Amino acid sequence: MITEFPKSMKDKLRHYVYLYVDPRDNKIFYVGKGNGNRAFAHMHEESEKEKVKRIKDIRVEGVEPRIEILVHGLENDETAKKIEASVIDLIGIRNLTNIQRGYESRVYGRMPLEQIIATYEIKSVEIEEPVLLININRSFRFGMPQVELYDATRSAWVIGDRKASARYAFAVYQGIVQETYEIKGWYPNNSTLNTRKQEETDINEERWEFVGKIAEGPMRKKYLYKDVSRYIGTRNPIRYVNCQSQ
Repeated sequence: MITEFPKSMKDKLRHYVYLYVDPRDNKIFYVGKGNGNRAFAHMHEESEKEKVKRIKDIRVEGVEPRIEILVHGLENDETAKKIEASVIDLIGIRNLTNIQRGYESRVYGRMPLEQIIATYEIKSVEIEEPVLLININRSFRFGMPQVELYDATRSAWVIGDRKASARYAFAVYQGIVQETYEIKGWYPNNSTLNTRKQEETDINEERWEFVGKIAEGPMRKKYLYKDVSRYIGTRNPIRYVNCQSQ
């Protein structure tokens, strides 16, 4: 078994992206980047990380993980980071033991054509309906499943009585609408089924979550991937637009 690169090739190899492959099913289970002998480092780790557990499981069956170099001869670490992130996005973080999607994936990662166009060809829009703009900068990532985007948008907020007059809620990331929802009702936090981690208290009356559905075609088409940054505040993640006090 090869445990390190020959000294004569380390400088020639430069920065690279590597893969760990499970020989039992030939599936990639980890993507990494580095230089020198970085590709071999995980073989000697002792931790509770998923990739370490997977390596141990493989060894129990009398075989070794297969290490492959995906690309090499890269100029710098930043280039390697971006390639690593792209490969993680392509395979899917759920199919790997990587903890994070990778370098700047939230900004430059995998996304539909409509999103990439909206990122570079920004078109602002005037909101005419009663809408809640919900800034989800902290939890958003490109390519996140719809159910996760929905739960990140709908819960859990400190919000006033004007919520009752809002017909729609928009998930907003960096000023761009990422999804539009029709609100069906408001409930105390953690009182509806949610994919997000529950708070320590079962019900927090001071925070609220809505239940709804993706807005119908014309409404969604009108606002999806449009720029609403002129409506967004600097601190409060919630912005009321055309909503009246009850």
